[in-house]
Amino acid sequence: MGNNINIGVIGYGYWGPNLVRNFAEIPGAKVTSVSDFKPELLAKVQARYPAVNVTTDSRDLLKDPTIDAIAIATPVSTHFDLALAALKAGKHVLVEKPMTTTSEQAMRLIEEAEKRNLVLMVDHTFVYTGAVRKMHDLIATKQLGDIYYYDSVRVNLGLFQHDVNVIWDLAVHDLSIMNYVLPSQPYAVSATGISHVPGEPENIAYLTLFFENNLIAHINVNWLAPVKVRRTLIGGSQRMIVYDDLEPSEKIKIYDKGITLNGNSESVYQMLIGYRTGDMWSPKLDMSEALRTEGLHFIDCITKGDRPITGGEAGLRIVRILEAATQSLKQQGRLIELNLAEVAA
Repeated sequence: MGNNINIGVIGYGYWGPNLVRNFAEIPGAKVTSVSDFKPELLAKVQARYPAVNVTTDSRDLLKDPTIDAIAIATPVSTHFDLALAALKAGKHVLVEKPMTTTSEQAMRLIEEAEKRNLVLMVDHTFVYTGAVRKMHDLIATKQLGDIYYYDSVRVNLGLFQHDVNVIWDLAVHDLSIMNYVLPSQPYAVSATGISHVPGEPENIAYLTLFFENNLIAHINVNWLAPVKVRRTLIGGSQRMIVYDDLEPSEKIKIYDKGITLNGNSESVYQMLIGYRTGDMWSPKLDMSEALRTEGLHFIDCITKGDRPITGGEAGLRIVRILEAATQSLKQQGRLIELNLAEVAA
């Protein structure tokens, strides 16, 4: 069993337990150490995983030569320092999303990982769900035709974050999904939003992203909704998708609906729009847990040298959009140009 990838997890708060549980069950991986500055959380680790070492000092994990990779599940403000230290210690890194608080930090991590030939991966969990992978394949094989729009609502009566606004907390999910399933990158973003708690970050926001070829994306995120909604519509010239993450089984429905333009385009008045309606079907999805799929991918990237689907570049693209959206938010929706083209895929 000496060929296991030994993993250390930093942070055992909200997301850390999910990472530990999944890596503990994945063939080829072994969780050897967990750090958290709260001893009461470490007590939970010890109760559930008696063989795992625990420490209140994350530096113990970085100094341990037997640890191959570090998973970081701490507040976003700490991601950069921890990830950089882990890379400098020669460890592969899986970092929680959003990757960093600035794009400069993200670029610095990418550079360090490349220099040391280490895997740097961002935990954009939704990309590894059966539903999102299915949408990616449908779009990539042109089954929707030309993509017209991407429209997403992600709202709930949520945990108010004190260090990041609702865009960094909730829209990061939609942006990572969008980045993976859409064939192109947005060239500009506009965002509006507001805070209803004095001195606290924005709790409701609307993002609009502009793409070439008449594609538009809109994301509505809100911590102040009475119900939980996780719904995305993707409209194409041939078919349309409704993705509802809260549906227990039929998370994706594909509609054979659309418009066809008929008639003589010489005169706008003679242009007829025909509506096409057809069947709806729900494809069978891989229902395995996203984090398990992602963990297996992380291990493959380390052992086989695969490039992560959600590597540093994907993380950087999302951080750039989050930064631009926050800038736009402060200026009540001013359009901010994005330069994502120079981020190598």
